[in-house]
Amino acid sequence: MAETQALIERLESAVVKLESLLSNAHKVAGMECGTINGVDRGVAPYVEAFDRILNGSVADFLRNSKILEGDVKIHAEMVRAAFQAQRAFLLLTSQYQEPQESEVAILLKPISDKILEIQTFRERNRGSKMFNHLSAVSESVPALGWVAVAPKPGPYVKEMNDAATFYTNRVLKDYKHSDLRHVDWVKSFLNIWTDLQGYIKEYHTTGLTWSSTGPIASAASLLSTLTSGQSPPPPPPPPPPPPPPPPPGPPPVFDTENAKDDSTTTRSALFAQLNQGEAITKGLRHVSDDQKTHKNPSLRAQGTSVRSPTRNHTSTASKTPPQQSHCPVLELEGKKWRVEYQEGKNDLLITDTELKQVAYIFKCNKSTLQMKGKINSITIDNCKKFGLVFDNVVGIVEVINSKDIQIQVLGKVPTISINKTEGCHIYLSEESLDCEIVSAKSSEMNILIPQDGDYKEFPVPEQFKTSWDGSKLVTDPAEIVG
Repeated sequence: MAETQALIERLESAVVKLESLLSNAHKVAGMECGTINGVDRGVAPYVEAFDRILNGSVADFLRNSKILEGDVKIHAEMVRAAFQAQRAFLLLTSQYQEPQESEVAILLKPISDKILEIQTFRERNRGSKMFNHLSAVSESVPALGWVAVAPKPGPYVKEMNDAATFYTNRVLKDYKHSDLRHVDWVKSFLNIWTDLQGYIKEYHTTGLTWSSTGPIASAASLLSTLTSGQSPPPPPPPPPPPPPPPPPGPPPVFDTENAKDDSTTTRSALFAQLNQGEAITKGLRHVSDDQKTHKNPSLRAQGTSVRSPTRNHTSTASKTPPQQSHCPVLELEGKKWRVEYQEGKNDLLITDTELKQVAYIFKCNKSTLQMKGKINSITIDNCKKFGLVFDNVVGIVEVINSKDIQIQVLGKVPTISINKTEGCHIYLSEESLDCEIVSAKSSEMNILIPQDGDYKEFPVPEQFKTSWDGSKLVTDPAEIVG
């Protein structure tokens, strides 16, 4: 296992050097304005087709991102690096034969690392003004995992693209009448996945296939392909210097202990963890001053050890790593109330609220929060069995990626949004009966209306029927017969 880790470290070091080499090479070849690696000889047609995506929709997305600048520009550069890593992997498959599953996992690591980097950047910038932009990219970029999906990678890409629609629609809603640059950004970003689906349909309908000739691929051959970027090395290449090839078994990043003879099935599972969307970064959190050991001596006495979410913790002895824990948070940070990691607390109360303040409630379980006064907006994210009671909200109350949520409105609220949530009960007041309920990808939603001193429950439709009336599509809630 130590030899495998050493090989991984060498590969990561080479990828860092590669990024520098690719940056210089692309500038010389004119990537910013047109062509990537103007190679005609020795490059497979499907690699050249992938280059056209890089030169087309990806380049357009980069240009529009640079116009918006800031976090969007930084995020776009990460997307370009991820596509470059995928291009290198496609070039490798066109020149080498498929290796063992453990070796495939190592060869896929540069792509998965780039995907994780993109998603981590979004999590670390939740306060960004461009958070919806970052979320759209973060939710859809796992589509690059199609190279490990069989037999139908195309629908997988579409599924990832659909996951981003919720956030791209928000961007369009916010800017379609005020700043068309953001509208152009959305169009160019969605074009990437549309072009990728067309590319897969033409060249990889049933999954990515390796070359039937040439040497068997290895980490050393990936390094050779990355540094050359063009024609394949002369077969067979000399064996790499030590360390020797890793023994069969689970690689450092992916779990392949259940690998079967059916290689396509196993490779499909390699990127299963990337299909978690926001849940893949659930281990990340913001550390406030009262949680830093050098500023809070009482924490040092506790001896709490936090496990890194990005490192592979392979047990080599009988020692068991400590379980990850989070300190509960209830504080005002600037103009944002942070309520995080509350467990079994039913007496949470916020009274000193102002109109310009917002509230962000994250990872709370079996707890209840009451907010008095008037506040701008409230967001409930990744919570379970959580209750919220508030007086007035002038903007929106959002429920995202949660389960078993109960909300009671004592005053007024114009809009409540429910997305990717299972179980949400909303108790409206007499003043808030004009509230709009917007829902997507959610189930078990009920609105309770006050009537005669009690509440009457009305379910929110989950199924719809659409028909053509001769001039347009008409969509109505489907009647449940039973």
